Amino acid sequence: MERVEVTVGVDTHRDINVAVALDRQGRTLGSTAVSTGAGGHRGLLTWAMGFGDVVAVGIEGTGSYGAGLSRYVRAAGVRVLEVERPERRSRRIAGKTDTLDADRAARAVLAGQVRVEPKGANGRVESLRLLWTARRGAVKARTQAANQLHGLLITSPDPVRAQVSTLTSCQLAMRASRWRATRADDTSAAARLAIRSVARRYVELGAEIKVLDREMRRLVSEVAPDLVALQGVGYETATALLVAAGDNPDRLRSEASFAHLCGVAPLPASSGKTIRHRLSRSGDRQANRALFLIVLVRMYRDKDTKAYVARRTAQGLSKPEIIRCLKRYLAREVFRLLPARAS
Repeated sequence: MERVEVTVGVDTHRDINVAVALDRQGRTLGSTAVSTGAGGHRGLLTWAMGFGDVVAVGIEGTGSYGAGLSRYVRAAGVRVLEVERPERRSRRIAGKTDTLDADRAARAVLAGQVRVEPKGANGRVESLRLLWTARRGAVKARTQAANQLHGLLITSPDPVRAQVSTLTSCQLAMRASRWRATRADDTSAAARLAIRSVARRYVELGAEIKVLDREMRRLVSEVAPDLVALQGVGYETATALLVAAGDNPDRLRSEASFAHLCGVAPLPASSGKTIRHRLSRSGDRQANRALFLIVLVRMYRDKDTKAYVARRTAQGLSKPEIIRCLKRYLAREVFRLLPARAS
């Protein structure tokens, strides 16, 4: 008896995952809802295998609620594809339920409309992503603390302001964090207590950032030493590029797909006799920003890049157009240095 080829679509949520199974002809074999977690993942895959051979599983939200299910299914040797959430227009026409969303995901996989494999999220690059996320939050909070420090200082009584008004943010935080805590019996005492509290927060966040930086540098050096050796590439920009590619950059079919992922693939914007390309506004914006920063460094420090800018300027290209070209070239260079599998 011929085994049935099963395609599964999954609509993921925080507490439950809803799945629909289709056969090769697109007929519905069944639907189910399971809890999240290892038990639910195992139950979903067992349920799907009960219909036949599972050839592919399309999952919505592989970077959020579907991350755990994606890792589990891939570890079981089943192909996983990332399905985008349906557009609002299609939802207005066909309606919206979890089962309908799962059915759309399965049919998109079956029709070949979905070909993107999700990131592995199970190796050292995923560890980098977690540390980088924490660092970005800490940097943002420290910036807010610095702004709050200066705001408190501006409105503080003159005796308090006179003590630290000429200091930088770092110097102010270090000195104010050592002030003794006193009762807020008057405005000056309250101001000192408030500034001391925010200053200690600033100092603690700085120490937290240093710890995260140290671990990130170690991981980047181990995962992609050739990447950080490139002209203009630092540990933070290297992290952004590695995180965009994921633990399994081999899922990217070519350097052109990596350029598209980073939002630096040239898009045609021609009209009439004018033939030109424009900047892409899609893709991973953090990776795009990393490429932009590297290009800026090279434009001011790299001899070959300076010569290229001068030549293209003489040809009539604007600075944004030159930067677009340089980012595209850089994406090709970075792609060749990505580790085959950063596990």
